Amino acid sequence: MNERLTVLVTGCDGQLGTELRRLVKNGCCSFCRFLFVDVNVLDICNRAEMHNYFKTNHIDVVINCAAYTAVDRAETEAEAAFAVNRDGVAILSECCVEEGAYMIHISTDYVFDGTSDVPYKETSPLNPTGIYGLSKKEGEDVMREKGVDGIIIRTAWLYSAFGNNFVKTMLRLGTEKEQISVVADQHGSPTWAADLASAILHILQHTDIKNTHGLEIYHYTDEGECSWYEFASAIMQFAGKKCQVIPISSDEYPASCHRPLYSVLDKTKIKERFGLVIPMWDDSLQKMLDDFNAKEAWR
Repeated sequence: MNERLTVLVTGCDGQLGTELRRLVKNGCCSFCRFLFVDVNVLDICNRAEMHNYFKTNHIDVVINCAAYTAVDRAETEAEAAFAVNRDGVAILSECCVEEGAYMIHISTDYVFDGTSDVPYKETSPLNPTGIYGLSKKEGEDVMREKGVDGIIIRTAWLYSAFGNNFVKTMLRLGTEKEQISVVADQHGSPTWAADLASAILHILQHTDIKNTHGLEIYHYTDEGECSWYEFASAIMQFAGKKCQVIPISSDEYPASCHRPLYSVLDKTKIKERFGLVIPMWDDSLQKMLDDFNAKEAWR
């Protein structure tokens, strides 16, 4: 068990940050003092502000949930994407190295090109095909270059009752429309942000932060895989929506950014290292939809 740690959570108003706050509020990781901040309080892209914050608050751990995640918009807003996903991560990394803090950083399946037909391992070659994926890859690169102690967790298809995500979009469309079309030839693993948040706090409790050095990469998504069409169909079914879901190909769905056809991540390493038992994606989807607090969030 770690001694009392001061843990900085950036991007706390996003999906993952919100789920981390909920878990901490419910008593998880009570041995830590958590500082939850979003860009309106602390901008990871402001070097002077960041260094001053670290020195003032004596940070032991950073959980970086701050990110530019607008995949399509990134194609025309490259400067904004790189500012947060690469340059902001570089500044966080500098602060962590200077103050001896441990960093848990969230990355993405978009660092891969999606052409594999088997789950991607942590060591699989990186080949992002869009600005968003490239900015996240370069964020990983700067952590290595700066010599950060910590971990990178790549995840995919994140959703929750908070923020903007596929599930909430489907719920809205399921109420507004009788029929929708959804891509059926892109496969991945839906991941409830609450499951990822729980895994992160589990890792925090099972890592000797002060004596763990180097940078490791892990993959985390919920178990199983499906297409976006199958995901949408499950959402409609579990939520009791009558909206019909029609399968289409990627070619029939216009998008600014090329999306990976196959985004399944191999989770063997994280399960073996930390003894994680990961839920099936459809079980977590049902649990999220049944959760009273979650329902309140989208009403």
